[in-house]
Amino acid sequence: MNPKNHAPPDQLLEDMEILLAQINALEVTSKDEFQTKTAKILRELVQGQIHSLNEFAHLKKAIDMVTLEVFKVSQAINQQRAD
Repeated sequence: MNPKNHAPPDQLLEDMEILLAQINALEVTSKDEFQTKTAKILRELVQGQIHSLNEFAHLKKAIDMVTLEVFKVSQAINQQRAD
């Protein structure tokens, strides 16, 4: 993924899931406590990113729903004024 271009959310989620699998493998193969704790920290960071992407998708849907309702109300007001 090129950092200068924004990837679509689905691609970002897929990349994060792959990264999470790699971190899990890193933890399994870690040889000391430092590597194990580093892998746990990385996992938390990636899971936080996944959570943020999912929350952003929910917010986007909510904004779309609010926009649709505002449009409906606006149309109803304009229709009342026309009558």
